[in-house]
Amino acid sequence: MPGGRLTAQERQQIAAGLADDLAYAEIARRIDRPTSTVTREVLRHGGPGAYRADLAHRTAQQAAHRRRPAARGTRTTSAAGQDDAALRAYEESFTTLLMQSGLPRTAAGVLTLLYVADSGSLTAAELVERLQVSPASVSKAISLLENLGLVRRERAEGRRERYAADGDAWYQSMIAAARSNAQLAEAARAGVGVLGRDTPAGARLENMARFMDFVGESISRAAEQARELLHTPAER
Repeated sequence: MPGGRLTAQERQQIAAGLADDLAYAEIARRIDRPTSTVTREVLRHGGPGAYRADLAHRTAQQAAHRRRPAARGTRTTSAAGQDDAALRAYEESFTTLLMQSGLPRTAAGVLTLLYVADSGSLTAAELVERLQVSPASVSKAISLLENLGLVRRERAEGRRERYAADGDAWYQSMIAAARSNAQLAEAARAGVGVLGRDTPAGARLENMARFMDFVGESISRAAEQARELLHTPAER
């Protein structure tokens, strides 16, 4: 796997991958670089919606000329005492993991920022600034995450809204998944009524309905048990 700075050709390949809506991991595989390298590159140069290969390469070259060697062993820390480089690397890796689980790039970035924020909530403007994407992209990502039960809206000062991810997010997501399975089971059984239970298609839909019933009930039961366990204070 090559090291060193990204070449102009590699940046062109990154731009092409973003245009094709590829995950960072797939783009990294194509240019034989670590996923974290691609993630940092994109976030550093405008984000997925504004990345331009020529501009990114020119900016990187100018920065390399200006950069002075840092004192050995020193790290930049935030006001809260956090290691900024370590935090950014963690955000990038967590975003990549969420993307690999199926979330689009912006939605994964939004969810990551909500989880690592001390307040647990951010405004749309803050998300736009941090992710370097358009307000429309953030709005679309929030709508998706709301439908999945992963974020909720909070009223902020004035007419502004804040978006939050709390401890119940994954419980709500699992319940939403169970609800979706129940709807699929119901739709499959409606098909059985139309096609007939004794037909091959009817039998296929009946098996689908039974499978969805079982999975949905199992998810609901496990989510309820986990929620009760995790919200019960440990005995001393």
